[in-house]
Amino acid sequence: MDTQTNRRGHREHVWYREHLKLNELKKRVESEKIENNYLSKENIPPYPRPEFHVTHLKHDTDGEGLRGIRESNGFCDPDPKGSLGLLWWSLMVRPEDIQSAERRLLDQIYPDRKEEQTQKQQSFLGKFSTSPAFLDSSMLGSNRFSFPLKELLTAYSQQFCSGAQPVMRVFKTVLYKKEVMYAVLVHRPANQERFSGYPLLPDDPNAVCAYRDGRFIWRPEAMCDTHSYEFVRNDEAKQVEVNELSREIYYVWDNVAIALHVEEGQVLKFSTEQLRKNLTFCEKGWPIITPPDSFDKFKDAEALVKELWPGYPSALEHSVNIQAP
Repeated sequence: MDTQTNRRGHREHVWYREHLKLNELKKRVESEKIENNYLSKENIPPYPRPEFHVTHLKHDTDGEGLRGIRESNGFCDPDPKGSLGLLWWSLMVRPEDIQSAERRLLDQIYPDRKEEQTQKQQSFLGKFSTSPAFLDSSMLGSNRFSFPLKELLTAYSQQFCSGAQPVMRVFKTVLYKKEVMYAVLVHRPANQERFSGYPLLPDDPNAVCAYRDGRFIWRPEAMCDTHSYEFVRNDEAKQVEVNELSREIYYVWDNVAIALHVEEGQVLKFSTEQLRKNLTFCEKGWPIITPPDSFDKFKDAEALVKELWPGYPSALEHSVNIQAP
């Protein structure tokens, strides 16, 4: 385990080459005498354990970063001297992903439900999908690029892998004050030896994250952040129910980050049209992990986008993910 301060000034505890589920992470934190008042909480009310099939990734940035992306027509490592050379993206869970995950979870819990029971079931998963990983808002900046995973990986394959499939590996688990981040490393096949110390990303039903059929499979360990509800099984009626808690409980939340490796000076390029088409505006989220001036009012962000993409036929839209706080 390494303890370090990242380039944004935040303290982080890092376990390389592993994706540690919460039970194991708690043991490591205790054995290594790391103080974390959120992770150590006991008696967290039951919450669902869905499986999300994610087909889109997002990259949030501030106005300065947006200008740099436009000028270079793509994405490069903002800190090439201080890192491996990584382009960081996050999973983007959309409303339809939550709906399909809810159906899968219900089919898993009650595989022999009758049609009448299915019709009576009230939607519930949205009440638990409340951590920053699910929100429209951003902790990093007002500008969000949202790319289909297939489009992003195809560009990476063509530009850096000579058309071959990129290699995916278990990169690290990072613990912050309230956040657990599971990072996946993506690299070109030519760098197999360089990154051979990192395990290949497994297609394992017990893994936090896997890749299958053009999708990332994410099984969140802590999807709520603030717990306001309790997940209840009514086995007699074969229904899932939700009980509101008398008080909110604050816990950790987790997310998956995708790190695309590039060599120093390399840019993952896209056309001007692709960049603008996949760009939306984000409200300021919480907690903020960048300087406050990383966020703009909508009219200011809109003016910058018009300056960088003059003549683009469509207006800047707000990001539509799940909800904003």
